[in-house]
Amino acid sequence: MVEAAENERGGMSERGSAAASHLIGVALAAVAAIAFSLRAIFVKLAYEDMSDPVTLLALRMLFSLPFFVVALAWHRGAASAQQPIGPRDALALAALGFVGYYLSSLLDMIGLQFVAAGVGRLLLFIYPTIVVIISALVLGKRISRREVVALAITYAGVALVLSGQYDKASPNFWLGASLIMLSAVTFSVYLVGSGEVVSRVGSVRFTAYATVAASVLCILQFLALRPLSALVLPLRVYELALAMALISTVMPLFMMAEALRRIGASRVAMIGALGPAATVISGYIGLGEAMTWPQTAGGVLVVLGVLVVAAQARKPDQKGRRSLRG
Repeated sequence: MVEAAENERGGMSERGSAAASHLIGVALAAVAAIAFSLRAIFVKLAYEDMSDPVTLLALRMLFSLPFFVVALAWHRGAASAQQPIGPRDALALAALGFVGYYLSSLLDMIGLQFVAAGVGRLLLFIYPTIVVIISALVLGKRISRREVVALAITYAGVALVLSGQYDKASPNFWLGASLIMLSAVTFSVYLVGSGEVVSRVGSVRFTAYATVAASVLCILQFLALRPLSALVLPLRVYELALAMALISTVMPLFMMAEALRRIGASRVAMIGALGPAATVISGYIGLGEAMTWPQTAGGVLVVLGVLVVAAQARKPDQKGRRSLRG
């Protein structure tokens, strides 16, 4: 009897600990999604005092770089027994950092010169559906009926989001929208290509090395394309770049990594739906941006389509857990 009671208390303690860990993971994912969404707001505010995405991106990554280097050094010290990264993985990390953090960020920043922050975030948010398409084309993964429906819903939403410009001569808007959608494509390529590398080197090392590589590329790009006098900017730009580095780059990346560990990728993706809504609200409050009713309806469809994709991705995980229990 005593042993049974102790076992029951132990089981309740484990369930309570698991529930607490899950709640922490949900909170981390939610805060990370909102923090990521604020990047577009910081960019748009910085563009009120300057109009050079190359310089702004370099400042963002310059302020972020020390934190990633420290994190990498700390992790190496804490996990000294971990297998060293070989030349093949080092090359893969550099390539993925180039595609996922450097190129994607650059395209997004250039596009935000011509597109409202809320619209830009909604267009960028389609990346999970692009992952489905790339996985089907490159990896041969079958697209389910539910995913086909999700794709249709998402891109109908994209059409509505862009509908406000159909009857207007605004070539810069279409350039900006195209660049941001291309940013979503490059980020999707990064996600598809990162799976195997992450399994070999670990998520923390992967994130740190890839972001360090991207930071170095951004700084080298600035040195190659801009004179040092381009750094003579109002103090407000530096404050916004620092906020972008800390609040919308360093903090959410590590929070997201911990959330992924606690609750899994599919749940993190679903909670990420907070991001576009947070950007639209922040854009309205901080920038005076407003979306039309058709664009708002399109945003709802985009979020709904992505949630369907995330829910579909979660099913295999649940089946896998059930089989492990059995």
